[in-house]
Amino acid sequence: MADQTLDPYSGWSRRKLIDRIRALEKENNLGPSAASTSSTPPLSETLNTTQEVSSNPENEFDFSKHSRRKIALKFCYSGWEYCGLAYQLGPTPLPTVENVLFDVLAQTRLVDKEAGFEGCGWEKCGRTDRGVSAAGQVVSLWVRSRLFSGEEEEVTKEEESTVEVKAEEEDDDLLNLDDDFQNLSFGYEPSSANTSVKKKPKSEEREHDYVYMINRLLPPTIRVIAWSPVSPTFSARFSCKYRHYKYFFSSHNLDIPAMQAAAARLVGEHDFRNLCKLDVQKQITSFQRTILRASVEPIDAAAAKEDDTSGRMYVFDLLGSAFLYHQVRHIVAVLFLIGSGLEPVSMITELMNVREGAEPLHPDDAAAGKTSYAVMDRKPEYQMADALPLMLWDCAYDESELDWRISNAPPDGVGEAEETIDAGLRANLVNQLQSIHNRSRVYTALDQHFLRAAQKFHPSPPPVLPLKNGLEEFEKAKRSGGGATRHLNIPVGGGTFLRKGKYVSLEKRKRLDPVEVANERWRLKEEARKGGPIKIVEDDGEE
Repeated sequence: MADQTLDPYSGWSRRKLIDRIRALEKENNLGPSAASTSSTPPLSETLNTTQEVSSNPENEFDFSKHSRRKIALKFCYSGWEYCGLAYQLGPTPLPTVENVLFDVLAQTRLVDKEAGFEGCGWEKCGRTDRGVSAAGQVVSLWVRSRLFSGEEEEVTKEEESTVEVKAEEEDDDLLNLDDDFQNLSFGYEPSSANTSVKKKPKSEEREHDYVYMINRLLPPTIRVIAWSPVSPTFSARFSCKYRHYKYFFSSHNLDIPAMQAAAARLVGEHDFRNLCKLDVQKQITSFQRTILRASVEPIDAAAAKEDDTSGRMYVFDLLGSAFLYHQVRHIVAVLFLIGSGLEPVSMITELMNVREGAEPLHPDDAAAGKTSYAVMDRKPEYQMADALPLMLWDCAYDESELDWRISNAPPDGVGEAEETIDAGLRANLVNQLQSIHNRSRVYTALDQHFLRAAQKFHPSPPPVLPLKNGLEEFEKAKRSGGGATRHLNIPVGGGTFLRKGKYVSLEKRKRLDPVEVANERWRLKEEARKGGPIKIVEDDGEE
């Protein structure tokens, strides 16, 4: 039979119990006479007392009284909703992902807003430009923690109790989760005697519910997937082994085998100055980058082939240790030209042949009678691919450095209530993303039927692309007449295209200034404006 003395509190939440304890402590501080004559205050009075205490300037949230730990956050976001990943000081047409995420971290008091990004040691794995999405972006930073570090200054038991009660109260405001009475904690657990830094730190104590705390305030277009404890020396950017990008497109009017053959030539170390956008402010002088894998594959190999009017959905997978500014989108643009039959497969190699003999002769080109490649020391003018289909899929790290988790409970001794809550949090996140996915599929079905309805009255024009015999085929079709063959709809991704009546090969197009000339022109202009030498920090641009 349950203890009758606990019955009045059996249905109380963690927050209410803490409020009750605070009220009783306040009574005791008033002295014996006041305590003996006063009655137990009702809950409403207790809540009012708590609000008065929290509004006192002396009781404002003090980050110096809380422990911190370094963690990594893995999150996804819809790029079309934001003006890129990186935070901006000035106004932007759309918010940036980092601004939104940091504001939520500040609202949950996991980071100090006044200290800014530098104050929490914020580092991101890879920058994504406006319109580019991510499914596995990673940032590392220092956040407020419930754990007590043995390396920090000792605090008295009284200070520990005060800090813990404040932290618990703040977390309950954010989580609104009920807990059992036995889960109340009135002090920090003793820290481990071993304070040496480990490559893969693990917390055996109860930690904040980081994933839930952050996601409940984030918009649905940004979702934190998991968090991991990391060592103080871990860097989301410099600890990354490789980055994996995906670019989605339809095979409609494209020669997929040609694109696959061209993509395979990207693997290895090459000079990509002609396959990126030059950012003169970065003053980059080395454009050598290593591609670990490049392939063009159907998204679902087991799926039945769709009708010819839509084509089949494919993905261009690109893995590399580092990337240049807009490198992926420039590569995809050239792959589209090759897939359209407007450029030969060898063009991808020629664009990387920035000096005589930089690229060895490919066996397929040698078999076709080619003896050498033209030197492309300057980038020809061409439009890069659209941003919408591009995604940063994953950021890879040494497994010993990370321990991804969504539950903050210790590995052992988790109560049934906590297990239920953790399962609910996991299901909630998946259900949210599943709902978004299902809604997108509905839009796809609607658009597909709009197309079918139109095709009943407007037959699809005969396809011009891909050209099987190069531009000669297009010129011959134009001479034979027919308005449908007078223009080329050159794909640039995301369902967009360039409408051209004439096509000029990349080899014959206008070239931009050499990298060295463009860099020096900008540097001299800046030095003249600032009246002296400027400090240059060379940095990759990413996407």
